[in-house]
Amino acid sequence: MSTTSIGSYRLFQKLHPLSLFAQLTSRRATGCLNVYTETVSWSIYLEEGRLTYASYSDQLFERLDSHLKRLNEQISSLNNETRTQMRLMFEPKNDNQLIPYADYQAICWLTNQEYITPLQAGILVEELAKEVLESFLVLREGNYEFTSENCLDELPKFCRLDLRLLVEQCLNQLRQQQSVLSSVPAREKLQVLPPNKPRPIGQKLPINSASYERRNNSPSRLYTIACIDDSQAVLNSIRHFLDEETFSVVMINDSVKALIQVLRSKPDLILLDIEMPNLDGYELCSLLRRHSAFKYTPIIMVTGRSGFIDRAKAKIVRSSGYLTKPFTQSDLLKVVFKHIG
Repeated sequence: MSTTSIGSYRLFQKLHPLSLFAQLTSRRATGCLNVYTETVSWSIYLEEGRLTYASYSDQLFERLDSHLKRLNEQISSLNNETRTQMRLMFEPKNDNQLIPYADYQAICWLTNQEYITPLQAGILVEELAKEVLESFLVLREGNYEFTSENCLDELPKFCRLDLRLLVEQCLNQLRQQQSVLSSVPAREKLQVLPPNKPRPIGQKLPINSASYERRNNSPSRLYTIACIDDSQAVLNSIRHFLDEETFSVVMINDSVKALIQVLRSKPDLILLDIEMPNLDGYELCSLLRRHSAFKYTPIIMVTGRSGFIDRAKAKIVRSSGYLTKPFTQSDLLKVVFKHIG
């Protein structure tokens, strides 16, 4: 395997994602950029400087399955049985089982079996790439290498995306999110910024949270929801799931700074990821409960774990509820209105 170095290479060096992308596009590079931290990794596949696929190891198949569920609104054959079969075939059973670019192979299989068309596969690849790039662009430290061999060569390509344009779109999205976090106006004026453009894949499920609220006889008002998660993809999903006419969503991706940001926003409810670096959800929940302002604020633990021990820990730190990943818009709304209705 031939490897091209882009600058010095050592464990946990400072990373400059924009600089890396600029070098790769200017060189019209072909290959794969692999980036690693202690817990997660990114793989960005290029062909002559254009992006053909991007992958992020955190909740790999959960994100793919979430997009396919929404696409199932248009394509009935993408039902639960099809998606389960796909995951059984391609999702690694454990950390020791290595299936190269398993998610891309799964998309190729769906296309080959004619569950989706190549055009739909291209849209799916672009939507996933945006989530991956948004999570990568905020990375400041890690380990990387660029491999000039493109291991996807034997598989079909569904799109060749302009990397510079894609990065610009992701940066605009991140700036909008940052402006929401950095500005703290009166809570009744806080608004959720809409996506840059309508997405063929990734649209909200046909559940209107305002009508859901009316059916439950709750008063019409604007609720502030704080979402604390180090995964940008999860934060984006929650924001898209919660109707901006009913909810102001404050997105927080740094658990260490979360306490200050939550104090500033004074949310009606907190969605708190358990598995985060530096300060995990249990510790942060305990800290919040010690503060008089959050003694009775609903705190919902959001996690991929659903075991008895994990739920017991959540009760010990006095969390209000539990939401298991992956979750649908309906799952999220039921939990939210249960605790703020």
